[in-house]
Amino acid sequence: MTTPDARPRDGGQELAPSLDAAPLRPFHLRVTATTFGANFSDGYALGMIGAVLTTLTDARHLSGVWQGLLGASALIGLFFGSIVLGRVGDIIGRQKLYIYNFVLITLASALQFWAHDPAVLFALRLLIGFGLGADYAVGPTMLSEFAPKRLRGLLLGSLTVMWTVGYVLAGILGTWLGGTEDAAYLLLATGALPAALVLLLRIGTPESPSWLVSQGRVEEARDIARRYLRAELGDTATERAVSPSATSWAAYRELFAPGQSRRTWFGLIFYSAQVLPYFAIYTFMPTILLALNVEDPDLQNFLLNLFLLAGGIIGLWFLQRTGRRPLVIATFGIMTCALILMGALSTASTTALMIPFLVYTFVMAGASNLTQVYPAELYPTHLRATGVGFLNGTSRIASAVGTFVLPVSLESIGLSWSMYWLAGVLLIGTVASVAWAPETREVGTTSGG
Repeated sequence: MTTPDARPRDGGQELAPSLDAAPLRPFHLRVTATTFGANFSDGYALGMIGAVLTTLTDARHLSGVWQGLLGASALIGLFFGSIVLGRVGDIIGRQKLYIYNFVLITLASALQFWAHDPAVLFALRLLIGFGLGADYAVGPTMLSEFAPKRLRGLLLGSLTVMWTVGYVLAGILGTWLGGTEDAAYLLLATGALPAALVLLLRIGTPESPSWLVSQGRVEEARDIARRYLRAELGDTATERAVSPSATSWAAYRELFAPGQSRRTWFGLIFYSAQVLPYFAIYTFMPTILLALNVEDPDLQNFLLNLFLLAGGIIGLWFLQRTGRRPLVIATFGIMTCALILMGALSTASTTALMIPFLVYTFVMAGASNLTQVYPAELYPTHLRATGVGFLNGTSRIASAVGTFVLPVSLESIGLSWSMYWLAGVLLIGTVASVAWAPETREVGTTSGG
């Protein structure tokens, strides 16, 4: 005879009452590690093109248009991958895309070694971005739907830290080893190594229980929850109904339906405003440092990369300790002021100029942790991959625009005014956050956003 408060058991082991309440299991770490690897691959791929672009420009006599296209190529692919395959992830499930997208990324990355024609390199990087775009939609979605609520912010925020690690490592390798054309193409192709490792580790990953429940496949979801997480689904999760838009493209209209549109508009502006200056500045960091006439630009670039990494790691503490809304408002405000100061001090001494630059870098790295956490928390299960994919996709269009426009802006209106208009983008993000940012820290993703 059992007592009224006895918890269900599986194989003699007590089960947690819900996915959100489950203790940290080895399976959580596996999903986290493979999603980390995906973000590392993304950061490495995007960081490496910026690091070797100067070498390729000199070797291939690339025009400003080709420089902008190659710098933005993966970002353009990310847009289409996130938009198209994010919706596919809500229709057919997360698991298939979670594995097969890295087949594409691995092959396209390796083929860059032979892509000496800029058009071929552009096409391959579009494919890499397309695959990474799929992962931006389903990777954080999978992790958010498996992770316990109390650890979700920490685990999702850590994805950006791993992105930064990949980006910084690519910058260092590209700066110190990418001085010749052959070395530049070899370094681009090394992106296949982490991608292949991620692919191998992801084989055997089960489907998301939350997605299965949203499709009415409750028993399958319950079996996965018990087998992999030693947890029950929880009453709230099993009460989820199948959405009428779960199998149609009408879900994109639902993103802007009453009750959801405000969150979508906030997510679109918040994400785009954060990443547009970030990618623009860091893709053309060597060019910017030369325009600033800083002493020893390689050393300053290395210092900025260290602040980028430190900001991402320390930002996890704030993400875990504070609410999403105050954090997004505060970081936008600080970054806006930092870029305004960079514009005002563009002709000042290296020391005076680098202070706001380092502040911007440090705060941006910490704030970027929110881009992995907020989107997954804004949407219910049946819309989550669609919504996350849509926000990632639109943000990458903003990134591509910034990356393409900045070199033209630096040439036509100079560094100071370029920093001012980038600060204006951050100011738009600040205003949108004050007006619309919801507090989602306590939302359980297994029960809907």
